[in-house]
Amino acid sequence: MAEGTQAARLRKLERNIRRRLDARVALRRAWASAPAALQIVVAATAAYAVAHYGLGHAVPLVAVTVTISALGFARDARPRRVLESVIGILVGIALAEVLLLVVGQGIWQTSLVLLATLLVARLVSPSNAFAVAAGVQSMLVMLLPAPDGGVFVRSLDGLIGGVMALVVTALIPRDPRRIALADSRTLHSILNESLATVVTALERADEPAASLALERLRRTQAVIDESGASLETAIAVSRISPFLRRHLPALRQQERVNTGLDLAARHLRVITRRIDFLVRDGVPRPELASLVRRVGEGLAGLPHSRDVLTDLARELDPDVCLPGADMTDTIVVHLLRPLVVDLLVAAGLTLDEARAMLPRV
Repeated sequence: MAEGTQAARLRKLERNIRRRLDARVALRRAWASAPAALQIVVAATAAYAVAHYGLGHAVPLVAVTVTISALGFARDARPRRVLESVIGILVGIALAEVLLLVVGQGIWQTSLVLLATLLVARLVSPSNAFAVAAGVQSMLVMLLPAPDGGVFVRSLDGLIGGVMALVVTALIPRDPRRIALADSRTLHSILNESLATVVTALERADEPAASLALERLRRTQAVIDESGASLETAIAVSRISPFLRRHLPALRQQERVNTGLDLAARHLRVITRRIDFLVRDGVPRPELASLVRRVGEGLAGLPHSRDVLTDLARELDPDVCLPGADMTDTIVVHLLRPLVVDLLVAAGLTLDEARAMLPRV
């Protein structure tokens, strides 16, 4: 009886902890979304004000919905993505209004307009979001009463909403630098942890550690893709924003570093697979562990670790750093050479300069 009560208490405690963790995640998500929410509110309010007070449109619903749909909460906040969304929405509105004049309203007419809008949108753009945005707006046109001034008033409202979305993207950006830097830190952390685990595997001939490092590295591609998309967004927004343009040089440097980290991750997967095979013989390899540790130091210090990486590159001759070693071990040194070259490029060297640092083998 006492054991059952204790188990019930533990389950209750576990549920309470899970609820608190879920609440914290939800709060962080809401806080992180605050800049995007503010941007959407400002753009939608401005679009409404221009259409209603400036042009006298009584209910500029389309102006507001276009703004909200075009901006949204997507990670990809590039002006090009916003423009594509705006174009998709305007295509849906204009096409629906033309067809409404031709075929009128009704259930089969609505179905016809939706089908035509979706097919035209797919013809114009490969983006799924483009087609969905066009379809939603076409249904607003078909199902809502025509506003005063004629059906094409909604096209004008849609244009106002789209322009406001683009203007706010430039003038009140979401500061995508913060997201990009956070993603880059996450990628750095995963690669550093993986390299530390590889060092442990080599020092102790620890096969589970090598397998763990390999598993971590296999999961890096999603993080790399997210980091690249965040940086691309940050650079695109900074080009058009007068408030963020000064950050372009730093973002370009981070882009170069991320390219190096992407290539490094690919090399590390190959190297770690090899090491996973090597350590199965139960023989510690402190010399190889030292080399990998220095690679980790260079990677952790990017883009300011040129000296560390240069010194390491000059020593990557198997006959020098592993004299008398078996071919199975020297292969790892050969695999480290292109990895270090990529990290040197990320640190600011040209490809030819980085290759020149390696000794001839």
